[in-house]
Amino acid sequence: MPQRKGSAEWTGGLKEGRGSLSLGSGAFEGSYSFGSRFEEGKGTNPEELIGAAHAACFSMALAGALGKAGFEPQRVTTTATVDLDMTDGPRIATITLRTEAEVPGIDQDEFRKQAEGAKENCPVSKALTGVDIQLEARLA
Repeated sequence: MPQRKGSAEWTGGLKEGRGSLSLGSGAFEGSYSFGSRFEEGKGTNPEELIGAAHAACFSMALAGALGKAGFEPQRVTTTATVDLDMTDGPRIATITLRTEAEVPGIDQDEFRKQAEGAKENCPVSKALTGVDIQLEARLA
């Protein structure tokens, strides 16, 4: 398997500094700052990127699990909401995966079972074992 890379550079102090980050593939480059991370400032932040990665990983894992169980999904759409808790310093406390899928021939109980399995087995979920990962799954 190939290695995947991302890089970031931060210049200046925490509150007045600025950062830039990029994906090794060149698919994304963006800026981030104290304001974009802890306030509503312009730019991206690590939590948003983790959310996108988790949503993408989960969607693929769910599509794979459904296919293996004999159900071919037409569409899987997932949003990952990342909650940053500041109680004892910043930490990601909860990620809520909200997924909706079009899957012919499946009932809600089987879909929920496959979604729970995908949540437990996607590589990003496994990497985030210290985070409370919630799941809301429904059929379209």
